[in-house]
Amino acid sequence: MMGGVFFTKGHGTANDFVILPDPDGELELTPPLVAALCDRRRGVGGDGVLRVVRAAKHPEGAGHAADAEWFMDYWNSDGSIAEMCGNGVRVFARYLVENNLATPAPSGLPVATRAGIMFAVVGADTISVRMSTPRVYAASTATVGSLTVPGIAVDCGNPHLVCGLHDGVGLAALDLTTAPLVDQALFRAGVNVEFVEPAAGLDGLDRHVRMRVHERGSGETQSCGTGALAVGAVALRDAGLTTGSVAVDVLGGRLVITCDERGAWWLAGPAVLVATGEVDPSALTIPPATTQAN
Repeated sequence: MMGGVFFTKGHGTANDFVILPDPDGELELTPPLVAALCDRRRGVGGDGVLRVVRAAKHPEGAGHAADAEWFMDYWNSDGSIAEMCGNGVRVFARYLVENNLATPAPSGLPVATRAGIMFAVVGADTISVRMSTPRVYAASTATVGSLTVPGIAVDCGNPHLVCGLHDGVGLAALDLTTAPLVDQALFRAGVNVEFVEPAAGLDGLDRHVRMRVHERGSGETQSCGTGALAVGAVALRDAGLTTGSVAVDVLGGRLVITCDERGAWWLAGPAVLVATGEVDPSALTIPPATTQAN
């Protein structure tokens, strides 16, 4: 029988997570338990779960153990597993540093994920993460209600479809309470869909856009770090730039995407820990197990 489970609640631009310390990989984490923890009325509430486990103690992290002590075991709020979460890495790094599990380094704190090792530079207010290089690879569309929007598929370690709004359609008009319809043959494992509109220019930045996102396994969220990375990559490409910085305003705040002169891609923004506590799994309403996996 599982006893009480300690947790921390954190967020990056209101993309919020239940953080579970499990350094030796002993927690019996299941899709129904994750879904119950993330339930905003009956559980702790969050867009996903970040399990903090040593890379050597997790079968999917063991291959990175020589280069990163910690593995970010990320689960979507519906209990499915995802490869990567940009805001999650930033919150994960904040947790490691504030709990004396890791020491910040100028070159970045290595964090192992299912999409590889990310490096987080931890500041007082902002955390910047060196991300995988986004790969723009196909044209497609997303349909919301009666509106079909052309988009660009981008691989950021997880799949994205970036859709620019045109013809007077604004972000506020979109109904993202249900998942946009996409090409299932192209996105066999599901896809995060970003809708984008231009915003007024900002000093020191090459582009400025606004974004809403529907995340696979979580629904519409206030922010998505890898989604912002995908949007930034498309914005720079459309502007004919190989380097530069893009401000991406999400519902929960602002993220900045930068491709530097070395070709490294960075995601920067705030990451905050707001609460700690203990949850009794036996008191949670555990939903039936599902077969969905991302």
